[in-house]
Order: sequence, then C-alpha cells, then structure tokens
Amino acid sequence: MAFLTLLTLALLTPGLAFDLGQTTRCVPIPPQMSVCQDVGYGEMRLPNFLGHSSLEREVVPRSEDWRPLLQTGCHPQAATFLCSLLAPVCLDTFIQPCRSLCVAVRDSCAPVLACQGRVWPEALDCDRFPAQEDMCLSPIAKHVSHLSKGLPKPACQSCPVVEEFPSLKKVLDALCHSDFAIKVKLLRRRAPLGQPEFEVEGRVEFVRQGPLLPYATRNLLQQWLLINLSCARSLAPPGRAQLYLLTGRVRPDGTLALTRLFPWHKKDAHIALATRKWKQHKC
Repeated sequence: MAFLTLLTLALLTPGLAFDLGQTTRCVPIPPQMSVCQDVGYGEMRLPNFLGHSSLEREVVPRSEDWRPLLQTGCHPQAATFLCSLLAPVCLDTFIQPCRSLCVAVRDSCAPVLACQGRVWPEALDCDRFPAQEDMCLSPIAKHVSHLSKGLPKPACQSCPVVEEFPSLKKVLDALCHSDFAIKVKLLRRRAPLGQPEFEVEGRVEFVRQGPLLPYATRNLLQQWLLINLSCARSLAPPGRAQLYLLTGRVRPDGTLALTRLFPWHKKDAHIALATRKWKQHKC
C-alpha cells in the first residue's frame, strides 16, 4: 500500500513524471554494468535521467567512468545516487535524487574526483534536483560505530617520498618522526571487470602501530591507493607485488598521510636492521 501511494503521488508531482509523448522502455540492468548490480532492483528505464538511450554506446561506458570513484567508498550512498540517474528504477516515473543527497555525495566525493584528475560534472549540478524531500531519494543517516569514529581517513595527497636503499639512520629518523610505520605489499594487477586495479596483498605488519587499528588498517591503505591513483601507479609495478616499509602521520583534521616509503629489497639490510633496533631505539 505504501508503494502504491508513493507511485500515485509521483505521477501527480510536477517535474517527476515522464513526458507521455516520449517513447520509453524497461530493460534489464546488464551484467557488465557492475556499478549498479546491487541497487535493489533488476530493471531500468531508457532513456535514463541523463538522456542516454543506448545501453552499449552510452549507459554502460558512462557507468564504467564512475567505477574508480565508487571503489574508493567516498560516500555510502554514492552508487545509489549515480545509479538513480544512470539506471533509474523502472516505474511510471523517474524518482529523482533529492538535492540534499546530491550535496552530501558531492561534498564527500568531489575532492576524491579532483584527486583523480576530474571535476564534478555540470550535469550533476545539485540545484537541478528537488529541494522538497517527500518524493525523491534522500540521504540516509549512516550509523558510525564508536570503534571507527576516531579512525584516520585516507585523503588526497601529493606522492610520498620513495627512498631506495636508505641508510640505517635515515630509516630510524623516519620512524621517529612518524605516527605509524607499516610493512606492506602493494599490488597492481590486471583486474577483472568491477574489481580494483590496486590492492594491499596479504596482511599488514606493524613496526609502529600508533593510532591505527589492526582490523581497519588494510582497508585504509586500500582506500588510499584507490583515491591516489596516479601515485599508486608509480608505487606498484604491474603484475607483481612490491614490499614497502611505509611511514605516515595523522593530520589535525583526522586524515591519514603517508610520508615516506622505503622499498624493502632482499639485499637491503638497513631496513630489516632498523625494524629490529626500533624497540630499543631512543629518538
């Protein structure tokens, strides 16, 4: 009954109904449209809210353009917002995102998009969406657990310094001037459709744990790679994992910043020696 009421109101609301003179059709959301596979419905209407009428030539390629951003987890409703425009649910009307949802997603994701060398598109200008929240998709308050509330967040930054074959003193100094230090493998692979290109391989080993938590650190680093794509490409060679000792700090705004990365080569005795001496070292 609630659904029927919603649908009836949508049909009577100006600005939401389809142009009845326009030819529209319902089609299954194709499997290759990976970003919209978990939106809670299986059929979409064409043309979509952005005016795309061809799945192969427009909708699927445009949806793939958004995949690198969505993989960063920049906002919990980013996929819902974008898919409501790219693959609107197949009803007798478009159910638009509310302006408040657009603003929430834009404010969280536009900085990440900028880090990837792109700007928030004019087609997604939040002023075009309804301010009234009774007949549109509104933001859902996300519950934040007390465990994750104080965790640092990955953010866009300039690439950290990469130092090959450092001296023992340089490694120990870097450990002294950091909030945390981690031994980790970074991997770049030819990813299947819908999977991230970069990932943290295996488990994370702490040399200096600082404010990080074991259960969350691997995911934090994974997000950092996906946000800082251009930097990740220089750090992770294609097809193989690179072992690093990385150090970093937590900024006053709570964001995580990597400061130095030391490639951990088998022949490099100084890094291994520094990590053994660290517990007894006085800065």
